[in-house]
Amino acid sequence: MRISYLMTAPPPAVPGTDAVIQEAEWLCSRLGGDLTYLFPFSSPRPHFPRAFYGFHHLGELRELDRRADLHHVFHAELYPFPVLRFLRKPLVYSVVSGTTGQEEIPACRSIRNVARIIVPSNRDLGRLEEHGLSNGEVVRPGVDASRFHYVPPPAGNDFAILAGSAPWTRKQFRTKGVDALLRVAQRTPGLRLVFLWRGLLREELEKRVRALGLSDRVEIIDAWVDVDTVLARVHAAIVLADKPKLVKSFPNSLMEALACGRPVLVSDCLAMADYVTEHACGQVVRGVDDTDLSRKIELLRKGYDMNQKNALREGRSDFSRDNRFEVYRKLYESVVTP
Repeated sequence: MRISYLMTAPPPAVPGTDAVIQEAEWLCSRLGGDLTYLFPFSSPRPHFPRAFYGFHHLGELRELDRRADLHHVFHAELYPFPVLRFLRKPLVYSVVSGTTGQEEIPACRSIRNVARIIVPSNRDLGRLEEHGLSNGEVVRPGVDASRFHYVPPPAGNDFAILAGSAPWTRKQFRTKGVDALLRVAQRTPGLRLVFLWRGLLREELEKRVRALGLSDRVEIIDAWVDVDTVLARVHAAIVLADKPKLVKSFPNSLMEALACGRPVLVSDCLAMADYVTEHACGQVVRGVDDTDLSRKIELLRKGYDMNQKNALREGRSDFSRDNRFEVYRKLYESVVTP
């Protein structure tokens, strides 16, 4: 079976730091195939129309279509990219940020060859069904849990939080909660932040950190790093967003944190919030509201022992990537030989 993986974001400035591309590369390494970028530039261009994605590769895509048994598209939302109409082989479409609040779902009936729509949670599956799409399937994301190990949280009175899912644009300093997190740190003595960065807008972050007088309590990691060693130095991890499409619904940094027995903080618009609530392994924040964020950090610190034990008990097994391989293999086979 030959699979064509179609990516709708550019490759990251720091290789190995984009969670969605990591997922596609893992599948490609296990099942074989080709990985193609539909986004026509090497860095983010937030105002470039999605309707034009992929047309710079149209000849290559047609050749891939002749060789492939199926195509697997990865995108934040369910969007009917016009270039997909030129493909004749079946499509599997991963909606990596979920469907909550998305208004374009009905338009996706126009993608005639979509065989499966993969969503990360039951809340997303229900949204598809509300719009008459019955070909959805829930596949919860995973990570390579064998790379992560539990060590006791750092001793002392400071509380350190690892922040993932760095901004692509200046606007995302607000919409991804970076500004809110820095404001909370400014007024919370002993709160330390470690940012996993992506090679973009580092000077912008440093300027904000200096302006708030936080240089001694903020660490910026702007290169590939063994996240397991970083998680050993923090107490928790956080990903914030004011709308679902900004990040993966189950961010890798949070799944990795749980695999290390570290509780997490996550915005309520992300599907992972349901998991965190159900398993009491962290706190759910109202969007990127800094007042609520401050309160939830305090609640996490007060109930840390319970949240940490729950994270360790559940996270490693629930987000292990190993059991996803068979799920994808069977899904692909069912699409190619229905």
